[in-house]
This record gives sequence, C-alpha cells and structure tokens, in this order.
Amino acid sequence: MNHLFTPYELKGLKLKNRVVMPPMCQYSVPAKDGIATDWHYVHYVSRAIGGTGLIIVEMTDVEPDGRISDYDLGIWSDEHIPALARIVEACHSYGAKVGIQIGHTGRKAEDAAVPVAPSAIAFNEKYKTPRELTTSEVKEMVEKFRLGVQRAVKAGFDVIELHGAHGYLMHQFHSPLTNRRSDEYGQDLTLFGTEVIRAAKSVMPDDMPLIMRISAMEYVEGGYGINESAEFSKAYKEAGVDMFHVSSGGEGEIAAAGRPGTHAGYQVPLAREIKQRLDVPVIAVGKLDEPALANAVIGNEEADLVAVGRGMLRNPHWTLEAAVQLNQETDFPRQYQFGFPRITK
Repeated sequence: MNHLFTPYELKGLKLKNRVVMPPMCQYSVPAKDGIATDWHYVHYVSRAIGGTGLIIVEMTDVEPDGRISDYDLGIWSDEHIPALARIVEACHSYGAKVGIQIGHTGRKAEDAAVPVAPSAIAFNEKYKTPRELTTSEVKEMVEKFRLGVQRAVKAGFDVIELHGAHGYLMHQFHSPLTNRRSDEYGQDLTLFGTEVIRAAKSVMPDDMPLIMRISAMEYVEGGYGINESAEFSKAYKEAGVDMFHVSSGGEGEIAAAGRPGTHAGYQVPLAREIKQRLDVPVIAVGKLDEPALANAVIGNEEADLVAVGRGMLRNPHWTLEAAVQLNQETDFPRQYQFGFPRITK
C-alpha cells in the first residue's frame, strides 16, 4: 500500500515522496520587474532542504498586467529565466523536483490600469471593471502562455502547472458566470484552456508532465459544481493535461450556493471525484497539514500527491517532521540529523 513517503513517477517526473509544496504568492518583488529575488531563493530552497518531494513555484505571470499585484513574479521576458534557473538548480541539489505555475490573473489584476477578461464583468465593487479581450487578443494571449512555458522549460523546471482555478483568467473563460462572450471562445467555454494546453505541450519535452490547477466547485449563486468541472476537465485531459491539482472557489464572495468548508481535508472529496471519473492522477490540497491525514489520503487512494500549503509556510521542514511522526525513512540533511529522533523500523 502506498503512503506519503512512497516514491511516485509520472512520465519523466520521478519524486522521492508524495509531498507537494503548492504555489503560494509571496508578493516579494520590490523592483516590480517580475524577477525572482533572494527571498524566493531562500523560500523555495529551504523547503527542498526540508524534504519536500515536489515544489511548485507561485503563480508566475505571462504579462505585467496579468499579475495580482506589481510585486508578483513574471515570465513574460527572457530576463526572468536566470533567477528562476538558480532556484531550480539549488532545489535539485537537495533532492527536490520543481514545477512552476504559469498563469494570468485576468479581472482580478489589482494594479493593472485596466484589467482584461473574457467579459467586462468586475469581480466585485472594489475591483476595476475589466476590458473584454477581442478575439485576436485572446489568440495573442495563448501565444503569451506558450512563450511563458517555453521560458520555464529553459529555466530547467521539471513540470509545468497551468493556473485554471481561483477565479483567474483560465477559470474566467470556462465559467459561465464570467464568460458571456458571443465569439468562438464563448460558444465553447473550454476553447481558450484547450488552446493554451496544446500551445504549452508544443514547447514541452515529451516526457514532461503538464498539471492543471482547477477549482472543482464554485461557491456562488449559479456557479458550477463537480459535474460541470468533471466535464471541462475531461476536455482538458484530452487536450494534454496529465494531472489535475484540485482546489475550489475563488470566483466570487457571495456564497449563496454553500460556503467552502473549513474542516480538515474539505477538498479531498473533489479530488477523489476527478480522479475516479477521469481516471487521471490528482493532487489533493486544502487543510491537509496533519501528517496522519495527508498519509491517509494517499493510503486510501483518494489522491496521488498531497499539497501542504500553510503547514509549510509555518515549518519549512514539515516533510521531515512528518517522516518522524509517521515513522517513515527519508533523507535527513546530515547537518540536521541531531535535531530529529531516529526512525525505528
């Protein structure tokens, strides 16, 4: 039976354990140029030292106005490659594999003078009303994603994740709440996503997996649920997605259709549904900070990998602590071995 420290392989990606550090924006680029800083280097490399199997770098945007804030990472220029490559190389030296989440914020871009979106619908009254992208601009956006992925490959990342969740641009296209277009991208709500997927795959090595993060449920009146997300995920799988990172919410603040849970593992049933319905590997995420719970998700075959977010913000050595609690062997850094009890078998 698999457990949290069972190695995992997907295409050419080989992980030493099932622990994932999910992408979490740091808002830590004071120069506002999108280039990763020493903060990002220490932040990610410390989790590699801490035993994490797969580290996914925070949402990194394909154009300046695609950022949540001007303090976010970017990948719209070749100038962004060296700093990212430095992080990847260091993480590799400590046994971790590294992915990057490529995305665009769309209507939720807080610092853009005029945000862009599938339709001119504001997120709420505190946000600017976005400008609707023209059909030709949507096609140009697909190319921006392709170039971003190409740069990520050059930087040496092991896996690419496309951000199709949390009310950002790709989510905005496949949600009927935010896509009211009359052109081809409104007639087929998955068209933008599938075109981005195919563009990404065209510049990725054949053995490199493509992950997509999705919101499997919307928590607003008229929002979609698991049946609809399974359908659009099926289209994305057919276009080339190899694994889904299953989250939820992010498209609105009025939870008339049921609020997201606050209990541990509240999103695991959504990951399990996507895994079973599509017969596809999934990452579960959401309040999985307790090692015994994370381990059970793997052991019960509800997900293939487990992402630990807030727990890893609190403790960069979360994975090493989990090995101790679960009495599982892992590679403890020589310098830290005196700080951890010996594993007994």
